[in-house]
Amino acid sequence: MKFGGTSLGDVSKIKAAAVRIKREVSRGNSVVSVVSAMAGSTNKLIKLVNDISKTYDKSEYDVVISTGEQISAGLLSIALKTIGVNSRSWTGWQLPIITDEFYSKASINEIKTEYIKEHIAKGEVAILTGFQGITKTNKLTTLGRGGSDTSAVAIAAALKADRCDIYTDVNGVYTADPRIVKNSVKLNNITYEEILELSSQGAKVLQTRSVVLAMNYDVKVQVLSSFDNNPGTMIIREENDMEKTKISGIAYSSNEAKITIFNVP
Repeated sequence: MKFGGTSLGDVSKIKAAAVRIKREVSRGNSVVSVVSAMAGSTNKLIKLVNDISKTYDKSEYDVVISTGEQISAGLLSIALKTIGVNSRSWTGWQLPIITDEFYSKASINEIKTEYIKEHIAKGEVAILTGFQGITKTNKLTTLGRGGSDTSAVAIAAALKADRCDIYTDVNGVYTADPRIVKNSVKLNNITYEEILELSSQGAKVLQTRSVVLAMNYDVKVQVLSSFDNNPGTMIIREENDMEKTKISGIAYSSNEAKITIFNVP
C-alpha cells in the first residue's frame, strides 16, 4: 500500500491511512506500506538548499530532501501502534535499497529483503520510506521527483507481493484529468503500455519509471483513492479478449503553446 503526499497531508489523513492498513491486516493480509513525504514538505526542503547555495553538492542535497519521507514513515507507524497494529518504520538505507550514484535521480540496482521478511513473518506491518536509497559506499540517494511510486513497485516486485495499491487523491485512472474535464470517465482496467504512454505524455497518475518496473516484473498495480472506498483502476497486461476502445485516455502538457500568424507574405 503506497500513500502519496496528498494522502498524508496532515495528521487526520495519516490516521485515516493507518485505519486503511488495519482493515487490510484484519482481513489476514501481510501489509507493507511505502510512504511519500507529506504534501509540500519536499518543496520546502529544496528551498532550504537553494537558499544556502545554488551550486550545492548533489549528494548532500539528497541527504536533506530525503528527510520528508522519514517523518511520514515514523508518524504512520506511531498512528498504527496507537490503534493496536504492530508496525515498524524502515528507511531506504535500513532495508537496504542499493542504487547507483546518480544523486537526485538514482536508479535501483538491488533490494535486500531477507531482514524485512523476518519481521513481516512475525505479523509486523512494515512502513517504508519511498524515494530513498543508498550507494555501495553508504551515501544516501534519492530517486527523483515522484520516486516513491518507483520505490513501491520495486519493493512489491522484490517481495513478490500479490498487488501494489497506489493511493492518491483521485479514485483511479480517468480518460482525462477529472479536475479539468468534468465528464471524463474512470477506467476499470488499463494496460501497462497505455498508462506508460499517458504518463510519458504528461498524465500525472504514475511516475513513468514505476510503470516500466511494473511491466518488466509483472507487478499487478491498482490506482485508487485515499478518500473513499470505491474500487480503483487495475493496470494489467493486454489480453486478446480485452474490449477494444478507440481512445483510452487524453494527456496534456500545460507548458506548451501554439502560435498562428496570418497574412504573412
